[in-house]
Amino acid sequence: MRGRGLSAYDPNPMRYVPATYAADIAQLLDKLGIDRAIFIGTSMGGLIAMDLAAKWPLRVVGAVLNDVGPEASPAGLARIASYTGLVAPLETWLDARDYVRRINEAAFPLFDDDEWMEFARLTFRTDDDGKPLFDYDPAIAEPIKAGLLKPDPPTAWRRFQQLCDRRPVMLIRGALSDIVSDDIAAKMQAKAPSLTVAEVPDVGHAPLLNEPAALDALARFLERVPVE
Repeated sequence: MRGRGLSAYDPNPMRYVPATYAADIAQLLDKLGIDRAIFIGTSMGGLIAMDLAAKWPLRVVGAVLNDVGPEASPAGLARIASYTGLVAPLETWLDARDYVRRINEAAFPLFDDDEWMEFARLTFRTDDDGKPLFDYDPAIAEPIKAGLLKPDPPTAWRRFQQLCDRRPVMLIRGALSDIVSDDIAAKMQAKAPSLTVAEVPDVGHAPLLNEPAALDALARFLERVPVE
């Protein structure tokens, strides 16, 4: 996504919203000559998948929502807002490891030091002085601060139901998730009875999708999604 990793940073941070990202993905599909695809979206990626399906319904054959839905628990949103866009002074990779452990240890209570260091390597890049630097534009927090990402529950639930009405959809949920609570997952299942739900034990927000339970669920889901 723009503003992250090797993608360019947007000079207008107010474009860091799911609608923009969905349009970016649609353009990418055009560039690659891909008419239709199955989308696996983690957290924000799931919201992007719902946006894509709403605007370009024929392009989305199926979707996996990884620990995300049309509603999010206030506790999880508060936790994410508490650190998004805030740059902590990090001098070494051990500092980076300790930082990601501190903000994510409730989600991954079984991680050891090596796994936390791998997590840090996925979160930061190395600056010119060899120090860890956040691998995203800190300005991605600006739309949140400006209130551009305030939830619109009726629209969100309508888009979720449209997504599930027209194609196979699976929710993968971390058993310890503070974003997709038990109540929210149950509501999603009630609103969309065709929804497949898989739970990953001992993980919060969000499963890394390399867990055995996640891999098994993905394999079973993809086997039944029509490719034509």
